[in-house]
Amino acid sequence: MWAQAKSLLLGLLQIIHNAITSIGIGTNFAWGLAIIALTLLVRLAMHPLTQKQMVSMQKMQKLQPMLNVLQEKYKDDKDELQRQTMELYKENKINPMSGCLPLLIQLPIFILLYGVLYDLTKTEAFTNVTFLGVNLGGSVLTTVAEALKLVDESGVRIPDEQLGFVMVFLSSFTNLSLLFSNISIWIFNFILLLLIAYLTWLQQHLTSGNNPQMAMMNWFMPLFLTFICFGLPGGVLLYWGVSSLMGIVHQLRVSRKTSEEMKTKPTLYKEKPKTK
Repeated sequence: MWAQAKSLLLGLLQIIHNAITSIGIGTNFAWGLAIIALTLLVRLAMHPLTQKQMVSMQKMQKLQPMLNVLQEKYKDDKDELQRQTMELYKENKINPMSGCLPLLIQLPIFILLYGVLYDLTKTEAFTNVTFLGVNLGGSVLTTVAEALKLVDESGVRIPDEQLGFVMVFLSSFTNLSLLFSNISIWIFNFILLLLIAYLTWLQQHLTSGNNPQMAMMNWFMPLFLTFICFGLPGGVLLYWGVSSLMGIVHQLRVSRKTSEEMKTKPTLYKEKPKTK
């Protein structure tokens, strides 16, 4: 079933690519446009779920100060705390599970799309295919290794699957002149990687707001995902970057709308309860 779903999605991507090339756009550039178009289609198809998730997250964020008040007032009465919390959710028309369920439904779709793009970037169709300078079949690691002309002891080019972050990183420092003389091979993939890191940080910042408990996560997630992205093909990074950008635009729109709606909602406690 999983293989059939991947084949279906791959077929859709190829149909989009063929449609783009039929209007006179070169096949290399068309692959990049096809990935962007497929990303847009997936985001549009999942919009109802994403909308529900983002609205729930934004409202939960707005209610956090009030939840903190309830937790302090009823810290010795767990049953009453639960009842008051559910009453607060009900009054503001929030389903606490609505923020998690869409994520669980979306995750298989994202993994499926990633698998399709990853497999495609390893085929001959993606050999030396670039889009706005980004090598769609190569990762930051493989493009840097290509620029450095890394070979093993016998002089044979090191296969991509044997390249490691530490190996490429150390080789870069010992061959800086060669690295920068071939900068056009890897720089665009690297710029896209940095863009994704920034978009990830921005998404984390918008999601957590000014919550000090999330401060460490705001920096950890972008750094962690950036490390993972070093080995991802440019085609996958292109999907990730476009999807993240659309997510941020959507999140900003939902945040503004939710802020206006929450202003009209009554608050249960305008002041922090006094302790006896």
